[in-house]
Amino acid sequence: MINGGVSWWWRDIGGTPAPRAPLPGDLALDVCIVGAGYTGLWTAYYLKRAQPDLRVGVIEQSFAGFGASGRNGGWLTNSVTGGREQYVARHGRDAAIAQQRALNDTVREVIEVARSEGIDADIVRGGELEIARTPAQLARLRKTAAEDLAWPHTDVQELDAAATRSRIDVVGAVGGIWHPHCARIHPAKLAAGLAETVETAGVRIFEQTTARSIEPGRVETDRGTVRADAVIRATEGFTANLRDEHRTWLPMNSSMIVTEPLPAGVWDAIGWSRRETLGDFAHVYMYAQRTADDRIAFGGRGVPYRYGSRVDTNGRTQERTIRSLTGLLHDFFPATRGVPLAHAWAGVLGVPRDWSATVGFDLQTGIGWAGGYVGTGVTATNLAGRTLADLVLRRDTDLTRLPWVDHRAKRWEIEPLRWTAVNAIYAAYRGADRLEARGGARTSALARVADLIAGR
Repeated sequence: MINGGVSWWWRDIGGTPAPRAPLPGDLALDVCIVGAGYTGLWTAYYLKRAQPDLRVGVIEQSFAGFGASGRNGGWLTNSVTGGREQYVARHGRDAAIAQQRALNDTVREVIEVARSEGIDADIVRGGELEIARTPAQLARLRKTAAEDLAWPHTDVQELDAAATRSRIDVVGAVGGIWHPHCARIHPAKLAAGLAETVETAGVRIFEQTTARSIEPGRVETDRGTVRADAVIRATEGFTANLRDEHRTWLPMNSSMIVTEPLPAGVWDAIGWSRRETLGDFAHVYMYAQRTADDRIAFGGRGVPYRYGSRVDTNGRTQERTIRSLTGLLHDFFPATRGVPLAHAWAGVLGVPRDWSATVGFDLQTGIGWAGGYVGTGVTATNLAGRTLADLVLRRDTDLTRLPWVDHRAKRWEIEPLRWTAVNAIYAAYRGADRLEARGGARTSALARVADLIAGR
């Protein structure tokens, strides 16, 4: 089994790509985007579609799709990061509904763009299935289902144990909820396809170039200075590496394993014929998909955070995390016990202090940003890219009036408070999951305390 090497997704398509040329020196652009992940690439795509003569360049420290965009679980889903309720008090219920509808529409938009641009990203729209395996998880599931059904455009179906296991036969599943606004994707295929598409449109991608600071009208890099009327920060989990940004978003680690292809007999036992994405209602939750070549890609939290917002880059994950994920995979699907693992890896995602995503553009400074997706970025990045394009071009649209535009969260605490709090939160969540596994029907008090500390 390989551990690290960015991700299995990149290995699956021939390994990490040969890097593009770095920034050749000082340069002038109309728009400079820092970060060639989904956010940066989508922003470049929609800017060039709207105004083909615009000089757009993307600065990337490694290669396009190196970060979370090439390492994630492959869920193109409609989740509102931080929840819909957060918008009601400040913007009203209609605004919260508009955010949900926009994300539903974005799932369709990504699928349509991939089709029209000839990007084969193994997309199958099978919906999202989340399951409960303990009485406490089932209580949370039912509460979530009731809350979702009180909102339009969620299209949630609550399933009993039999209906849940008829979709995916997870041992111990006692209930589930499913909705149609989700598709399985191959993350690296989408990232690589987007990068090629925007280059064809005339966007310049400068790889092997590290941005050190973002200032009004300029980006300082290790290869020279880029001057631009608009500068977009699209760095997500790597934001902490920029000057003065180490407390903006916390780089949260997430890890994945992937099996070798499962034999047909194992799939006969498991089901999963509709290719739904799979999650659960544990506090330290898992996420999974059935890949196009019949593997299971299975993820969850490992060591959640490294002191000082340090960011690992090669994708290597801890052995204890691999053991934990493998044990949970076998617990879910005992028929996988004889199937070897092919690869394990890790990556970072951006977490704002209030756990809510944001997009914005300051007309005075010409600096824009998007991120803080907390793991829901496969979809939200496209919505952010379309929104940033409208904001940069000074367009007043339905997208620029969505409630996440210009949302601001306070900064994370200084060290060692940040490290202590995050690790305590996840230790409490793990303890709560262990206690709930004993059969209690109520959410553990440990989890409620963790939620309070986390600000959720």
